[in-house]
Amino acid sequence: MTTATISAPSEDARIARYRQAERALWEHYGLEPAERFVEVGSPPVRIRVVEVGSGPPVLFAHGTAGNGPAFAALMKELADYRCLLMDRPGWGLSSAIQYSADTFGPVVADLQRDVLDALGVEHADVVGHSIGGVFALRLALHHPARVGHVVLLGAGPMVQEVNAPTLIRLIASPLGAVMLRLIRRRGPTTSMVRGSGHGASVDDGRIPDVFIEWRTAVNRETASMRHERAMVRALVGRRGWRPGLTFSDAELAAIAQPTLMLYGTADSVGSPSIWRRVMDVLPKGRLSIVEGAGHMLWLDEPSRVAMEMRAFLAG
Repeated sequence: MTTATISAPSEDARIARYRQAERALWEHYGLEPAERFVEVGSPPVRIRVVEVGSGPPVLFAHGTAGNGPAFAALMKELADYRCLLMDRPGWGLSSAIQYSADTFGPVVADLQRDVLDALGVEHADVVGHSIGGVFALRLALHHPARVGHVVLLGAGPMVQEVNAPTLIRLIASPLGAVMLRLIRRRGPTTSMVRGSGHGASVDDGRIPDVFIEWRTAVNRETASMRHERAMVRALVGRRGWRPGLTFSDAELAAIAQPTLMLYGTADSVGSPSIWRRVMDVLPKGRLSIVEGAGHMLWLDEPSRVAMEMRAFLAG
């Protein structure tokens, strides 16, 4: 009797399946992005950047919602900007790095500066979602000459009074390994998107099936969430965010760039009162509330978000 051996899918096969799901997402929005890889830092790390549109350069840093293609719905509205969508280290097709809370700020600031250098971009506006907002603000703080405007999409761990969201605490916990296996399937991935304040948009098709399929492929075919868990465990302690991740008021007050935060009322991270206080500390901060939008508010209101971004960046 012969026993058949079932081998695990090869890395090349997984990447091919991921690329297929990503390509379907871009095609849904009628977009044909360009892709390039840059090696930055020492020791070097390989970062993927997806470029969409043409015009003034804007660097995007994503959150746990997904890597660069998570912004696809917004990219359709911003064709008059050169949008540079960076897969954060460990996400999508970028190499991973090891994070430490006490060095997080300068590390992510230098990483983005080096990415801009590799792309030949001297000066750019920056957009950050969720923890990507920390990336954007750290770049503005540590390398102010490189940054024009800052846009924060949704809330993130910018200040200590923002408690770690349930999803992040779960990822950091021993149950996080189980969760990462579960979200390789479409059902749990959909629940994760719904739990971020997007139930209505899933139901009425504003968040299309192709987005859910792509996000499931991120979980199933790449090591993105495994690397995200390693980062989260380095940044979250028993009492919340570890020192070094969030900003003090003195650091916020030193960020001179005009900064716009767009916050949806269905976003459970922080609260309008917290973000009003934070934007008041920033010398040129402004808060805009988007009624009914969730954590990834451009998925619910892409035209509204793009309109406010375009007016702000042009100013």
